Amino acid sequence: MEDPLTQDQIEQFHRDGCVAIPNFLSEDEADSLRASCRRLVDEMDPTEHSPTVFSTTDHEQSRNDYFLNSGDKVRFFFEQEALDKDGKLQVDKQVSLNKIGHALHWLVPEFRRVTFSCKMKRAAKQLGFVSPAVVQSMYIFKQPGIGGEVTPHKDCTFLSTEPQSCIGFWFALEDVTLENGCLWFSPGSQHNPTSRRYIRNPDPSSGDLTCYTAPPDPDDPSKYKPIPVPKGSLVLINGQVDHKSAKNTSPKSRHIYTFHVIERHNTTWDPRNWLQPTPNMPFTGLYENDPQG
Repeated sequence: MEDPLTQDQIEQFHRDGCVAIPNFLSEDEADSLRASCRRLVDEMDPTEHSPTVFSTTDHEQSRNDYFLNSGDKVRFFFEQEALDKDGKLQVDKQVSLNKIGHALHWLVPEFRRVTFSCKMKRAAKQLGFVSPAVVQSMYIFKQPGIGGEVTPHKDCTFLSTEPQSCIGFWFALEDVTLENGCLWFSPGSQHNPTSRRYIRNPDPSSGDLTCYTAPPDPDDPSKYKPIPVPKGSLVLINGQVDHKSAKNTSPKSRHIYTFHVIERHNTTWDPRNWLQPTPNMPFTGLYENDPQG
């Protein structure tokens, strides 16, 4: 099989902490994920999913176990502006969601086929993974007009290993532009380590089931660069690079699929992380699992 990453792309990833690879997914693959997601939402009954808002600004999800126990399930998280003051939907459910997570890669056939494809395994080998595992996956909508802001963060804050090894695989399922909320990242910021972690709260009596171990690191907005990409592109994101995205105020959505890979070889998963493997779904090895199930 031809290598999916060029040497220049690998070097840029190691230098900048982020790189875009156009045409990584075929149009049919991108469309299959969009169609699969639409089916999931069509079949979803909002009354069965304890409408939970996902936000990187007020972290309402930290106060219920719907989020905390989503690692081996397909669960639905809403945009704040999609719900009224009583938590009832005030828009069509197809345009109400912030994201779906966190086990699409294992439980939904279309997402599993893409995640565990030979091309994906080859890319992981090019990045130097010895024994990679997929730990979580998300479908993120950035709904027209209400798609929420994602504040500056490092993925290793949420998915920490020792040594740090997390890489995000982020796929544009439609054109991603400056207007509909493209990614922005700070080149080279993977060399600025953070001790901040998002963990299971050791004192849940406070009402929060998860918490941060420290306030946000100082941030310099002038250092960020945008990454607008066409449909089908893969964006690789080093788990220690600072990145963010703005609210989508445009009339066009920005659907993406993303999953995160960590190294298991000579590496330890932080037992404090909010996300933990379960008996139903241990973290799934990338190389040894078949895309067809």
